[in-house]
Amino acid sequence: MNYTLPKERIISLDILRGFAVLGILIMNIQNFSMITSAYINPNSFGDLTGLNKWVWIISHVLADTKFMSIFSILFGAGILLFLDRAKTNNRQAGKLHYWRNTLLLLFGLIHAYIIWSGDILVAYSLCAFFVYLFRNKNVKTLFILSGVFVVIPFLLNMMSGLSLPIWPEEDYNEQLKTWLPNHEIINAEIAAMNGSWMDAFQQRKETAIFMQTFLFFFSVFWRVTAMMLLGMGLYKLGILSAQKSDAFYKKMAAIGLLSGYGLIILGVYQNFAYEWKMDYSFFFGNQFNYWGSIGVALGYIAIIMLISNSNGCTRFKNNLARVGKMAFSNYILMSVIGSLLFSGIGFGLFGIVERWHQAVMIIGIWIILILFSNLWLKTYKLGPLEWFWRKLTYFKR
Repeated sequence: MNYTLPKERIISLDILRGFAVLGILIMNIQNFSMITSAYINPNSFGDLTGLNKWVWIISHVLADTKFMSIFSILFGAGILLFLDRAKTNNRQAGKLHYWRNTLLLLFGLIHAYIIWSGDILVAYSLCAFFVYLFRNKNVKTLFILSGVFVVIPFLLNMMSGLSLPIWPEEDYNEQLKTWLPNHEIINAEIAAMNGSWMDAFQQRKETAIFMQTFLFFFSVFWRVTAMMLLGMGLYKLGILSAQKSDAFYKKMAAIGLLSGYGLIILGVYQNFAYEWKMDYSFFFGNQFNYWGSIGVALGYIAIIMLISNSNGCTRFKNNLARVGKMAFSNYILMSVIGSLLFSGIGFGLFGIVERWHQAVMIIGIWIILILFSNLWLKTYKLGPLEWFWRKLTYFKR
C-alpha cells in the first residue's frame, strides 16, 4: 500500500492497487466470517455442497493468494518509488524508509490486535526492512533471489509432510486439531467472536501471535520477500508502469493464466479426491495453488496493464485508480466493516453466513469502497490513513 505524491503518480500502479484491494476481499471475508481452519481446509466448517462448493472453488481458483501476491509485488515496487522520490528531494532515503516502515509495523499491530487478526501489514513492514538491502541489485539478481526465497517454504512443506510417519502421536493430533477442529473447538471460537470485545480480543490475540511468529518464519516471510523482490525487478523493467507493448502483455497474460489456472484446478481436483485429509492436503495439496498463484498474479498484472494502456474502460479505470490511491485506508476500512458485520460488537454473524451469502456481501462492500473513495478524493488528494502515514513520516502537513 505504498503511494507517491499525487503529481508523481503512475496511473497503472493505482489501477493495479485498486484491483488488488477489491480482489483481496474475496478471501478476507472468509476469515472475517468463519473459523480459522476454514480458510485452509474448506471441509472443516460449513456446508461445502452445491452452490457453496462452487463459490469456494471459484474464489480459490481466482483469488486465493493471487491478490496478496500482487500486493507484495506492488510493495516491492513501492519501496523503489519511495526511495527514488526521497533522493530527488534530497532526503535521507534509508532512514526515511526504515522510519516509514516502523510506522507501518505499528499500524499493523494495532490492526491485528484491535480489529482483525489476519493483518498483513506487520509482515510487509518486517520484510521491507530486509528487502531494502537489495534495492540496488540488477533485475537478473532480483529474479534469482526471488526464486530462491519462494522455494524455501515449498521445501519446508515437503520435509514436514514426508516426516509425518515419524511424528510423535501427540504432535500429530495437535496438528490435526488445527486442520479439522472438533465441535468443542469450533463452538468456542464462534462464541468468542460473537461475544464481548474482550472475548474476541483473546481469540484475535492467539491467532495474531501465531501468524506473526511461527507462520511468519515458516512461510510468510519467504513468500512475501520473494514477491517484493519480484516486484522490484518488474518495476525496473517498466512492466508495472505499462511501458511494454500490448503484444508483450498479451503473451504474459496467456502464459501466466493458462499455467497458473491449470495447476490450481488440478490441485482442487486432487484435494477433493483425497477428501481433504490432512496428511495430503495440508502439506502437498496446497502446493498447486502456492505455485499456480504466482502465474495467475502475473497474468492479472498483464491484463491490468493492457487495460491501463487502452482508450476504453474509462469509468472502470477511474474507479479502480481512486480505490488504489486510498489502498491503505480501504484495506483497513474493509476490516472495520468485516468486524462490524461478523463480531459480537456488531451484528454477530460470525459462523452463520454461508459461502454464497459471503459472495453477495462482497459486492456490497465493493460498492461502499468505490463510493467512499470517489467521494473522499473529490475533496482531498490523499486518503485519511495515507495522509496520516505521510504526516508522521515527514513530520509535516
